[in-house]
Amino acid sequence: MSCNLDYEVEVLSRIVSINTDVESKIGYNECAEVIAEEAGKLGLNVSIYDSVELADDSKHRPNVVAKLDVGSDLTVSLVTHYDVVPSGVGWSSDPFKLKIADGKAYGRGAADDKGAIAAALGALKLVGEKAEMNVVLIASPDEEVGGELGVGYLLNRVGIKCDEAVVLDASPEFVSIGASGVVNGWFRVKGVQGHAGYPHKAVNPIYGMARLIEGLEVFSNLRATRFSKIDSPPNSPVKKVWGRFSVTMVRSGVKSNVIPGDAEACFDMRTLPDENPMEAVEEFKAYFLSLAKNLGLNAEIYRIGVSSGYYTKPDHEFVVRFRRVISKIYGREVLIAAELGGNDGKFFAAKGIPVVSFGCIGPDTNFHGVDEFVYLRHIALVRDVILEYISTHP
Repeated sequence: MSCNLDYEVEVLSRIVSINTDVESKIGYNECAEVIAEEAGKLGLNVSIYDSVELADDSKHRPNVVAKLDVGSDLTVSLVTHYDVVPSGVGWSSDPFKLKIADGKAYGRGAADDKGAIAAALGALKLVGEKAEMNVVLIASPDEEVGGELGVGYLLNRVGIKCDEAVVLDASPEFVSIGASGVVNGWFRVKGVQGHAGYPHKAVNPIYGMARLIEGLEVFSNLRATRFSKIDSPPNSPVKKVWGRFSVTMVRSGVKSNVIPGDAEACFDMRTLPDENPMEAVEEFKAYFLSLAKNLGLNAEIYRIGVSSGYYTKPDHEFVVRFRRVISKIYGREVLIAAELGGNDGKFFAAKGIPVVSFGCIGPDTNFHGVDEFVYLRHIALVRDVILEYISTHP
């Protein structure tokens, strides 16, 4: 493994310095331009596709697509994203100024997912004339909010084509062959608003919401008994990917002396890679309505969003080839598992394109948290795996 990372660190420093917060999207254009510029320097054929016309907020969402065409009959997509979650507070250093210390590079998005962008560009810089397959490098926005205007737009509207996809938005510890589906939404308990000094004239929905959430903990335990046939990531508490349900937000009230008219809560349900998410939705609806009825509550579910999971069969020749390359670089056999979260691989899987995921996001890198970092050795590993893979004839 080559450990010279001067180029990759330089690229990472440039793109980490740009705040590409998925909520404000303030740095999307600038970051896309930097990535496109770097890809252009490598001789890649670069295009930027902006899905702004589909955006409800009219904010730009530039998707960078950089192609290496060597005339092969096989094309692989290397899939990354440059958007990040908000930095939050409490960092030990500026989250938008790359800090190198003890073999780590600190900054928002360093692990998720800008380190992968640097690694992919590093591999394409090194491959030169040795590529044995065509490459489509994608650097998209909005992955952190579902990817519909990122990779979804590229595949469904632009018509980007490939034969296989490597989503560089995962752990370096295993080859991921699938990802969990996501069902999220809100539910509401209705009451009767009134003066807090006259609670007998009101119906407080907060107490009802508390009882409802307590009952939904039982549903969470029920979902935890659903198991995939695919292994969980290493060091997971359960051998196989399992169902998960969480209440993630609760809100109610406008003033301390007003009993609110309703209370709302948000939920997140993770479905199995090999599960029909609509069956899980129907199971939840039936449980919710029965629970609300038994508790005597006026309650409803609304604004449900569904994103399917996916998986590629472990004996698929693409999985076998990619795993062989990683095992060669690592000097040992690498495990196969599926993601507990979701990723942009779902868009490729929906098109019948085989997908694996691999990347720089180590389990202890504080991704989405304070003091996020990426191990420099993981950038080198991912770069070298990509280089070896695209240099190897199938």
